[in-house]
Amino acid sequence: MEKNENMIELETPIQRGEQQIKSVEVIKPNSGALRGTRLSDIASSDVDALLTVLPRITQPALTKAECLALEPADLIAFAGKVIGFLSPKSADLTGHEA
Repeated sequence: MEKNENMIELETPIQRGEQQIKSVEVIKPNSGALRGTRLSDIASSDVDALLTVLPRITQPALTKAECLALEPADLIAFAGKVIGFLSPKSADLTGHEA
């Protein structure tokens, strides 16, 4: 079975009633999901910008309250995925053209 590269395994699972959420998929955002934020804020891992966008691009959809309660390590993992979506496909990790 192929591993979903957009899946985040949470360091600290989220408790939602009887359900425990241990992993969350991050869905590539479209322009509508990014509304109300500055791309530069998201690219620089601004916490407020991430908290605005994450409920719109997670599966299961996390609530703003659940995002506010994320462990810092989990928030950083989400930030990495979101920033990766914003990076041009033509650039590799070193910033050189592919």
